[in-house]
Amino acid sequence: MSRHLVELSHPIVEGMTTYPGIPGPVLSVHLSREESREHYAPGTEFHIGTITLAANTGTYLDSPYHRYPDGADLSGLPLERLADLPGLVVRAGDSPVVDLGHIEGRDVRGRAVLLHTGWDRHFGTDRYFSGHPYLAPDAATWLVDHGAALVGIDSLNIDATPPMGDRPAHSVLLAAGIPIVEHLTGLGALPETGFRFHAAPPLITGLGTFPVRAYAVVAP
Repeated sequence: MSRHLVELSHPIVEGMTTYPGIPGPVLSVHLSREESREHYAPGTEFHIGTITLAANTGTYLDSPYHRYPDGADLSGLPLERLADLPGLVVRAGDSPVVDLGHIEGRDVRGRAVLLHTGWDRHFGTDRYFSGHPYLAPDAATWLVDHGAALVGIDSLNIDATPPMGDRPAHSVLLAAGIPIVEHLTGLGALPETGFRFHAAPPLITGLGTFPVRAYAVVAP
């Protein structure tokens, strides 16, 4: 059996709602195929599109700058934190909180730790926006103390999201320089270990978050 790739990202489509209050993306055309024919030889045409979107759209990565003004932005994250990471899936089942009991004792050092809650089944519906699973604050601290390289979740947010609430998992992980990937999908198709995880955003200066094409390479 050869290695295979597993898609872990939601498609970005015009008008989609990723998080309540954040505007959906707008797709347009800078140069249509018809217009491009005026610039090229007969039979040659191109399409150049445009997109306007909030940085927190679809499946996206948070850098420390998202939380801290002096933290590394997207351009300041080393590739070693974003790509070709050994992966570990933590199965939370139907638990509303991924707590210490789910992760304690796991070998997380240098790994992308992906929290599989199954909440991605609600993506694109109103159900997705309330009552979502999240990472317990003490579990986030444990991941920092034990050297996780990246943490991802297939839910609305890695923290609980009450009105005017704090964000302890974001605060602890990003303070330690650990990127966060939210709104993952497809984690149920992964083994617990034996895969490499990739989620590198564009090299943009001055932004703390941006969509990624997250995927896994599963070993034979």
